[in-house]
Amino acid sequence: MMAKINKVVLAYSGGLDTSVILKWLQETYACEVVTYTADLGQGGEVEPARLKAASMGVKEIFIDDVREEFVRDFVFPMFRCNTVYEGEYLLGTSIARPLIAKRLVETAIETNSEAIAHGATGKGNDQVRFELGISSLNPNVEIIAPWREWDLSSRESLISFCEKHQIQVDQRHEGERSPYSMDANMLHISYEGGILENPGIEPEDSMWLWSIAPEQAPDEPTYVELTFHAGDVVAVDGEKLSPSAVLASLNKLGGENGVGRVDIVENRYVGMKARGCYETPGGTILLKAHRAMESVTLDRELAHLKEELMPRYAKLIYNGYWWSPERQALQRLIDYSQLHVNGKVFLKLFKGNVIIVGRESESDSLYDDHIVTFEDDAGAYDQSDASGFIKLNALRLKIAAKKGRKIS
Repeated sequence: MMAKINKVVLAYSGGLDTSVILKWLQETYACEVVTYTADLGQGGEVEPARLKAASMGVKEIFIDDVREEFVRDFVFPMFRCNTVYEGEYLLGTSIARPLIAKRLVETAIETNSEAIAHGATGKGNDQVRFELGISSLNPNVEIIAPWREWDLSSRESLISFCEKHQIQVDQRHEGERSPYSMDANMLHISYEGGILENPGIEPEDSMWLWSIAPEQAPDEPTYVELTFHAGDVVAVDGEKLSPSAVLASLNKLGGENGVGRVDIVENRYVGMKARGCYETPGGTILLKAHRAMESVTLDRELAHLKEELMPRYAKLIYNGYWWSPERQALQRLIDYSQLHVNGKVFLKLFKGNVIIVGRESESDSLYDDHIVTFEDDAGAYDQSDASGFIKLNALRLKIAAKKGRKIS
């Protein structure tokens, strides 16, 4: 049985769902509500959230610009592992949740709140991600998940609740709303619901907000130069930028060239399959460029080890285990692997494609053109050495064949 809650921190966006939750908490728990809103680069709705919370009697309103922390401490570390979930999803929503959970816990401590509430539904992954993060960082705080408690089960019931309690509904967003459920931050924007619930129907082109359609992209390619230091991009076209500025720049370049759209059906942690469409223009460029930088600077076996570990690392992030000891242990290995991932990558963006056209590292390249050349290598590589190497590797195969073992 949950103890009496006097104050609760609510993850608040100012939208329909969290505005209903705010009032519901005030009524159901008879408690004071503190609102927390993270500015992750999602758009212009952050300041209106402050005004709406104040109009509903909230005295403590926290709005954080966490864009730099988000890219520096969450997005970039994830991309050091070339992280992709189920072959296509770049984890734009998943990687934002641990940061929000962290700040919710910090706000709860700062305001002496006994509980944290979130607006994630009982069908999705976000409820798991938020609650695993909160539990890892503060096991003593209570967690309230209204969608698992109340009897409001549809959009119509939420609007009726607003009308009953005279909660203002933004008609521009709610009355003429997008047919999709969307989530955005500096890394991506996602679309779910509406016609996307039928995985056989192509979404209309007007759905995509961040990128031009590849077929409508410029007929001339855009060339980009990225500078890496310890696995992270630190400059675009020779200009040194902060992590968030790097991502903002690549989002713009990618979007203008139709880069970063995916339409997938993914396996949610809670057991169901769900279709999602994602735009991740900057992240798509980062991933391709990072792999190219590693191709000349990373030792073969270390690179292969990273490839083997990546799906596990991706699943940990997708399922909400960012703050787990196993993710942190993997991160230490990944970060160590990046010590020599320094240099430049040259790319060409053209009609939805990210094409690597060159890579160089004066200080850390393991590529030796004197050894690999088809021309005279002046004794740098003795080709006769390959004979013994092949014989030893063929030994077990020969033994099995002599024993009569058949190859099916």
